[in-house]
Amino acid sequence: MDTEFIIVAVLVLIVLTALARGLRIVPQQHAWVVERLGRFSRVLEPGLNILIPVVDSVAYKFDLRESPLDVAKQVCITKDNTQISIDGVLYMQITDPKAAAYGTSNPLMSVVQLAQTIMRADVGKKQLDEVLSSRGELNASIVSELDRAAITWGVKVLRYEIRDITPPKEVINAMELQITAERQKRALIAKSEGEKQQAVNVSEGERQQQINRAEGAKQARILEAEGQAEAVLTVAKATAEALATVGKALTESGGQDAMKMRLAQEFIAQWGSIAKESNVMIVPQDMGDLSRAIGTALRITETVKSAAA
Repeated sequence: MDTEFIIVAVLVLIVLTALARGLRIVPQQHAWVVERLGRFSRVLEPGLNILIPVVDSVAYKFDLRESPLDVAKQVCITKDNTQISIDGVLYMQITDPKAAAYGTSNPLMSVVQLAQTIMRADVGKKQLDEVLSSRGELNASIVSELDRAAITWGVKVLRYEIRDITPPKEVINAMELQITAERQKRALIAKSEGEKQQAVNVSEGERQQQINRAEGAKQARILEAEGQAEAVLTVAKATAEALATVGKALTESGGQDAMKMRLAQEFIAQWGSIAKESNVMIVPQDMGDLSRAIGTALRITETVKSAAA
């Protein structure tokens, strides 16, 4: 009885072990390659899968997610014989598990080695300045070449990014000196341009100032002339009005007598003023005949009146 129980227990254990080995759960975004008696059978999809124990075995397991790979730093020689060190990061994804399993012994290492080879070849076609200024072009070239070559390995190369380019110390020092000289040149040019613009602005300001002064002086002279002309016109108008008033008064009754009296007063006042201001005075011979002088003045007035009429 005990022997039979042991035999049954062993058989149950063997069956359970076989069943356990025959059940496989594949995670999402993973692919397992199954071989049957050493030969490719199928690729297990994510989820629960059943294998035949002993006959079927999982030979390869691949992660189908995008994976970054470090491309180690390597020395490359440019077209102008300058040694530079370049490293980068490669992003790839396994798209065909069967090709990745049997196309190459190590797809990841193959892609990295090929990326380094392509990088050395592309750098050798360019001058140092071109390499430093064309990272995007180098990245695109490497991705294009790798994508064509890695298709037989079941690998899709998504992108490549150059992480660092390190020239020799002598080249770095020369570049720093060149950059410093270029900056000093730009500073001198900017300074000279500023001084030039400043001189132009100053001369333009002085020119405008002189124009403004000339315009101001011209306007002042014009206003002064207009003022003088207006004053002359005003005086002339006032004189004409006064003469007209005097002439009209002479035509009226008593005007002549008033004029004679006014002239006599003016005559006496003028000679009195001359006598006060000078020690020597020349007296007309007919100074005593005041009526004659007034008559002469009246005749002059009549003449002016007739000319005005």
